Amino acid sequence: MNKELVEKIKNNPDYKALVSRRSSFAIKLSVAMLVVYFTFILTIAFNPSALGTPLSADSVTTIGIPIGIAVIIFAFVLTGIYTKRANSEFDDLNNKIKDALKEQ
Repeated sequence: MNKELVEKIKNNPDYKALVSRRSSFAIKLSVAMLVVYFTFILTIAFNPSALGTPLSADSVTTIGIPIGIAVIIFAFVLTGIYTKRANSEFDDLNNKIKDALKEQ
């Protein structure tokens, strides 16, 4: 890719919007995942009895198991949310950038 084309892409307002929106969204999702994950880990570290409580009196399964599974499911949900937005809004902006370059 030549430098002139790179500069055209960098100066395109749609490219700037794409980079800004995608970065902002990725940071928000990353922070959400980190908060959930570290809350779980810190609970294990500082209050293990909270997650070690059995689900019922006769149960050998603790409350930590479904919460751990929920953390994993949360990660999958965030991945799905990002993919859905990437396949719609971000791809639309990407296509606008490509079309603008073809016209020039």
